[in-house]
Amino acid sequence: MQALLEAIGLGLVVLLPLANPLTKVALFLGLAGEMNFSERNRQARQASLYVFAIMMVAWYAGNAVLNTFGISIPGLRIAGGLIVAFIGFRMLFPAQPVAHSVETQHKQQELEQGDARHELVNIAFLAMPSTAGSGTIAMIISSASTLKSGTRFPEWVITVAPPLIFLIVALILWIDCAVR
Repeated sequence: MQALLEAIGLGLVVLLPLANPLTKVALFLGLAGEMNFSERNRQARQASLYVFAIMMVAWYAGNAVLNTFGISIPGLRIAGGLIVAFIGFRMLFPAQPVAHSVETQHKQQELEQGDARHELVNIAFLAMPSTAGSGTIAMIISSASTLKSGTRFPEWVITVAPPLIFLIVALILWIDCAVR
């Protein structure tokens, strides 16, 4: 049991800074707009399920996809690092202020027109590009290939820990988005 707790702790230490579900709340609330509490909670639950599913697919099928396209693990690590660095630089030096973005302009036009339709929009798509984005997926695939080739953890821990880690990340995202 100690080995399982160590593996989960290590997995969370590695995965949480990349997935960063706590900061996705601002994005979620910005997209949720005027949704009521129950719809916002449903969208948060759906986004969390998407995050869990994306991470599970990356863990179990990632190596097969890489082998199909002939991508090496070192190449994946370099590409994942470059993507994370690119996203970081874009956050440091944004191209335009948020007030001038296309999304903000569309929302402003809707408010000015007084659109009475209030169609329910599915914003759960935020799971892929934000929480379970390319950097997170690259790290998961790289970790899967490294852990399966040799590790100090017992085999049952390597089988049980990843789904638990992904579930914890998804729960953190859901709880944080649903509470606010």
